[in-house]
This record gives sequence, structure tokens and C-alpha cells, in this order.
Amino acid sequence: MCMGMRVYNFIRIRIPNTPAYMMQKYSVTDEDIGFISEKCVAVLGYGSQGRSQARNLRDSGISVIVGNRPGKSFDLAVSDGFSVMSVRDAVMRSDILAVFFPDESAADIYLKDIAPFLKEGQCLVFAHGFNIHYGFIVPPKFTDVVLVAPKGVGPMVRKLYEDGSGVPSLIAVHQDHTGRALNLALGFAAGIGSSRSAVLASTFRDETETDLFGEQAVICGGLPALIFAAYDTLVKAGYPPELAFSECAHEVKLVVDLIYEGGFSKMHDFVSKTAGYGGITRGARVIGDDSRKQMTTILNEIQSGEFAKEWMAEKRAGSKKYAGLVDQVKNSDIETTGAEFRGLLT
Repeated sequence: MCMGMRVYNFIRIRIPNTPAYMMQKYSVTDEDIGFISEKCVAVLGYGSQGRSQARNLRDSGISVIVGNRPGKSFDLAVSDGFSVMSVRDAVMRSDILAVFFPDESAADIYLKDIAPFLKEGQCLVFAHGFNIHYGFIVPPKFTDVVLVAPKGVGPMVRKLYEDGSGVPSLIAVHQDHTGRALNLALGFAAGIGSSRSAVLASTFRDETETDLFGEQAVICGGLPALIFAAYDTLVKAGYPPELAFSECAHEVKLVVDLIYEGGFSKMHDFVSKTAGYGGITRGARVIGDDSRKQMTTILNEIQSGEFAKEWMAEKRAGSKKYAGLVDQVKNSDIETTGAEFRGLLT
């Protein structure tokens, strides 16, 4: 089906006392899937995001093939009922290429198995802007390059789709050779279920840098470090390790769920006034000026590309340092205590 260009309206999200730059929400529906309904989408890489998005796209009526290297993921895609082939064969047979390989591997795979086989007018879809933003992948000008970044892990992308909703997605256009790059991005976002929730306009730069900062300063860095430090403080003071784990790790999910559902306001509506007062008056002493300065330094390293270069160098060196750090975490006292505490709950 040949469809003309559509004009998309924006809904501007206004928040008091914020800078002039605001995110925009596309007012789109599942009808936008028509822009890719007669195209072949190659899902390249069948990990957490690749598998979830491939199944969502297929269930939305889109023709999907999978390109992957031999191994467990290849076999899983076959068992899921997809036509599975080498990456280069998938590239040559498709119109839209959804690249889901890990950040540290994508550039090498792109140079070897994707770039030599690209055709004019194909669209490259990325779920994270890392390799485009930092220049590790530089697509030819005769391709469209877009970002469709679901704000949720792969299993959640699939679960919410099956439940009849979807995770929000950020979308951006890096190259628009065909004049239809935005339409394809919106159609892809609809195909994975994001139009049921929210499709928000962004840029490759903003998505990449904020995503990395959130991971490092909070989700995978700051929060675990805070939990480790609080646990150690209680254990060294003589409290039972299981109790320390319960108070400093186990209950985190309960509070985070409240924040997720209704913000800090809902948290304060549900926790005790003792907890609320103690948290507000003492929290800033834990995350003080030094912590904020470190956050600024972390952000500067992300913005300058220093972190990206460091991580890619670590990958080229065999990721031995990273593997050692992960082993330290897995073999730590808090991990042992956590397992024992969870055993008490069964």
C-alpha cells in the first residue's frame, strides 16, 4: 500500500518552572503501522529487546525476519517461529533493519555484516542512540536512520503489549533520505505497542546521554552503591545482616513502586510521617554537595564521549576488568545475605 505523507500534531507537555526546552508527544494511533505494513522488517539480534520487539511487531501484522549469529539466541528465534538467517542475508532481504546488538558489539557487526549489503532507501532503526551519537556507526547517506527507544526492559515491552498496553518510546530522526523516516519511526513505535502509551520526540544525543547518566548515577550505579554502603554501615554497627538487608535493600522496591505509580507525593502519602520527616531532613546529608559534584563529573564524561571511549576500549581488551567487577558483586556478603533472607520468606 502506497501512502502519502501525513502531518503529525504535537501535544506540548508543560511543567511549571522548567527551561524552555520541553519534550513533545506525538498524537499517533496504531493506524501509523500502515507505513510499514507491507515492508519487511529484519530484527538483527535476538536478545531481550530483539525478541520482545520482534514478537510484538509480528503480532501487529508486520512481516518480520530475524538475522542473528549462530547460538542460543538463533535457536530461540527458530523455536519462536521466525524465519532466521545470517545477519547479511537478513539485511539483503529487508526494507527496515532494527539493530538490537549490544552497544559494545554493534559497530563491529555493522562493519562486517551490515554496511556492505545496505541498499538505497533502507531504514536503520536503533533502540539506543549510543553507536550513532558517538560515531562508532556511520550509516551511508542513502539510508534513513531513526531511533525508537522503548523506556522499559525487553520483557516489560512484551508483557505490556500482551496486556493490551505498551511502554512509552522516544523517537528521533538522524537521517531522512526518503522523506518518510519519521513516518517509519512512528509506524515502528506503533508496531511494538508504544502508541498505546506515549511516543515522545527526542534526539539521539538526548536519549543516549540521559540514558547513560540514569544508569550510572542512579539505576545501576548510585542506587546499588547506596544500598551497599547502608548495609555495610548497619552490619559493622553490629546489627544482624538479614535485618540490614531487609531495611536497606528489600524494602527499596516497595518505595520505588510508590514513586513509579504516583511520584514522591504518593510515597509520602503512604509512608509513616516518621519515615517522611527523617528522610527529608537526612537524605540531603547522604546525597550532599560532593555527590552532586560527582554527578556533574559523570555527566561531563558522558557528554564528552570519554565514557564511551573507555567502555569500547574495555570491550576490545576482552572485558576482563568488567568481568572481575561483576564477580566481586556476585560474591559479596550482601548477595549471600540477600539469598538467605529471601529463603526466610518462602
